[in-house]
Amino acid sequence: MPSENAEPAVTKRFAFGPFLFDAARGTLTRDGQALTVGQRGLRILQALLEAGGESVSKADLMRLAWPALVVEDSNLSVQVAALRKLLGPAQQHGSEWIVTVPRTGYRLLGAAAVEEVQLAPLDHGLIDHGGRPSIAVLPFTHLGDDATQEYLADGLTEALITALTRFRWFSVTGRNASHVYKLRPADGRTAASELGVRYAVEGSVRKAAGRGRVSVQLVEAAGGRCLWAEHYDFGDADLFDVQDAITRRVAGAMEPELLKGAGDLAARRRGGSVSAWDLVARGSWLFHHVTRPTHLEARELFRQASRIDPELTEAHLWLGRVSAGLVGYAWSEDPARDLHEGQSAALQAVQLDEKNPYAHYALAIVSNYVDDFVLARRSAEKAIELSPCFALGHLVHGMTALFSGQAGAAAQALEDGLKLNRHDPQNFVWYTLQALAQLFDGRAEAALQGAVAALKVRPTWRSAMQAAAAANVALGRRGAAAAWLRECAQTQPGSADALQPLWRGNPAWAERMREMLLNNSISNSIAHQ
Repeated sequence: MPSENAEPAVTKRFAFGPFLFDAARGTLTRDGQALTVGQRGLRILQALLEAGGESVSKADLMRLAWPALVVEDSNLSVQVAALRKLLGPAQQHGSEWIVTVPRTGYRLLGAAAVEEVQLAPLDHGLIDHGGRPSIAVLPFTHLGDDATQEYLADGLTEALITALTRFRWFSVTGRNASHVYKLRPADGRTAASELGVRYAVEGSVRKAAGRGRVSVQLVEAAGGRCLWAEHYDFGDADLFDVQDAITRRVAGAMEPELLKGAGDLAARRRGGSVSAWDLVARGSWLFHHVTRPTHLEARELFRQASRIDPELTEAHLWLGRVSAGLVGYAWSEDPARDLHEGQSAALQAVQLDEKNPYAHYALAIVSNYVDDFVLARRSAEKAIELSPCFALGHLVHGMTALFSGQAGAAAQALEDGLKLNRHDPQNFVWYTLQALAQLFDGRAEAALQGAVAALKVRPTWRSAMQAAAAANVALGRRGAAAAWLRECAQTQPGSADALQPLWRGNPAWAERMREMLLNNSISNSIAHQ
């Protein structure tokens, strides 16, 4: 709700010839058709429109278009030339819309009609009251001096909005709503509060001398806390390829952080009514602790959410996911019953929203544990098709390939998923799967690195220690292998290794693993079971 003392905001629309410039949205249309204009070009055009036909100095235009930057006059000339080309000749006068004023600057030919419009007052207070999270992607800022590269920042903004929308479990503010900040820059906290969203994404693009960098951060509106930040460097390649690659990496890395933030917030919230979505968010927070008690508690929350709101896709897909986890980690008292419940829930999620990549992921993961690798593979492929930057889609595709005996394909898919999501609490399983895929694909050194990566996430994970030992055996390092197995023998097993379908479906690999460990003269009790 808007605060009681909030005043309606006033913005302007300028009409000149066939053009309409909307200052609030930062858009320019010709006969109702949107035109593509860069951030600096829009600022220059607005300054000329605000002047009402009077001249505006070059110094003022450069200050407005490049705030806090020192640039050459030629940059302004490039922007003005681009605007003149876009606007074309003024029909009534036969000359250009933007006129050069000698020794001064520029002016717009004739005065524009101005319409003042009142916008609804904005709420600057805390906007989170629970429920499904929301996010806005603010226009990326172009920091370089080459105006011809500004389209990369605009393209990244729009591509990231599209990519985040595909995840479906949170809402994404449309381009028009967030585009107002192209001309009226604001920090992420302020913009998120004004737009009424929980999170804001802000970023910048800098490119010079054949090198470029994209910097991105995710900001929480309440308190302005930066939840995640990263930068990505790129070379002098096709910028559309760069845009696609960076969009995939940003969206893939950001989505798990949003999920974690939603779960943390739901876990901290006290009092008030509890919706089905709140129960799902709390359950997801418990799920990522990866223990038997938290998995069981999370399952009860997902069951409760599905009863409260049978149409909530997320309640069903999370029930499928947690059921697979309980069986995979050997925490289930009745695996057949739990897998039946999990697969039924995942199928229900797909029926409720067949465009939800998480629903297809849930079906893939639970299908792996009923040894239905054909269904698991189709579901994983569909999840990736719906959202190419969905890390879990690639990871479960790799799991399915490995369980099906395809080591090379599994290693590649798992590598793709881990690049997108480096901080999932269950990455110790994915790294172990990757290590085994590389081991059976004949890449023992890479397998050793994967096993060590798994142990950095969970230092007591016995199957990763065994994978490290086997990799050392393959490399001829018997002493190192024995050391790993001694450490494994001293570690108490806290759960199963989640690899049961792998050994059931690939007895030759199971025997090879057993031989590598036993031939290292270590007791059977610490060898792979």
